[in-house]
Amino acid sequence: MATSHPLSAPLTFASRFKDYMWGGRRLADLLGRDLPDGVVAESWEVSGHASEPSIVNRGPLLGRDLPGLVAEYGVSLLGTRGREAAERGVFPLLVKLLDATHALSVQVHPGNEYAAAHNLGEPGKTEMWYVLHAEQGACIIHGLQAGTDRAALRRAVARGTVPDCLNRVPVSPGDAIFVPAGTVHGILSGIVLVEIQQCSDTTYRIHDWDRPGPDGRPRQLHVERALDVIDFSGAVPASTAPRLVHEGGGVKREVLAECEHFVVERLGVDAACDFEARLGGETCEVWGILSGSATLGGGWGGALPLQSVGFALVPATMGRFRVRAGDAVVALRAYLP
Repeated sequence: MATSHPLSAPLTFASRFKDYMWGGRRLADLLGRDLPDGVVAESWEVSGHASEPSIVNRGPLLGRDLPGLVAEYGVSLLGTRGREAAERGVFPLLVKLLDATHALSVQVHPGNEYAAAHNLGEPGKTEMWYVLHAEQGACIIHGLQAGTDRAALRRAVARGTVPDCLNRVPVSPGDAIFVPAGTVHGILSGIVLVEIQQCSDTTYRIHDWDRPGPDGRPRQLHVERALDVIDFSGAVPASTAPRLVHEGGGVKREVLAECEHFVVERLGVDAACDFEARLGGETCEVWGILSGSATLGGGWGGALPLQSVGFALVPATMGRFRVRAGDAVVALRAYLP
């Protein structure tokens, strides 16, 4: 059955790949992704960022880019909770897959107020990570050691002892880590994860493991800007226990991260069971199937097959829809608060 309106069915997009030096081939080896040759560090799955906008890869909007759809459809796509973003023509979330074959730099992102005050041209960057794969002993960096203030970190940068100031946290598959703007962080080697974040690509590096960049020279650091935006209070834990919101009928829903920018849930749906919901214009949703297989169906009369690891954007005005598990499913569901 043909769709009655371009936004009456979920949207899927072609992946956009980044070849940063810390990547590898595990998005193919572990997730079965069809990758270009060479190093692949990131796969941008749902992006309205101007540098790598997502392109619709099926349906009546085939070939359209996400920023253009936001400009045309506004709150019909994003929902009333995204009105401010719609008025700016911005899709407010960015969803990626990351392959940290090697350690990323130690870095920090600014918040919205700093971004606006310094005319960065994009918002701040709060993010969350969901770990898909972690080698034995794998860790992330989340925050600073107790007692590390601005002066101490500045001295450590000058002396080359930044690693001594960092808080390392072991991680395992299924862990969710919330990384507010202002948090010093780093993804270390041996980790593959999903990142859900504000639609921003502003990063301030404070340490890069004394390694050369692709051109053979050290990559640029941004020490002063990093010191300006770091939250030295160290108040936010790396991970918190998922908050159960529903269990029954073969469906389990847990909130993994909740802030002013996004809410991320994890859903477990048993084989041959359904999860049903309705989007009545308040928010869009991004769905990511992490394991198993499912179909996403609704009033448009079709059923979109989703395999792991795959993502879809459900428009805010789509109405009732159903996620039906084939094999047992673990999924992420992100929406605007």
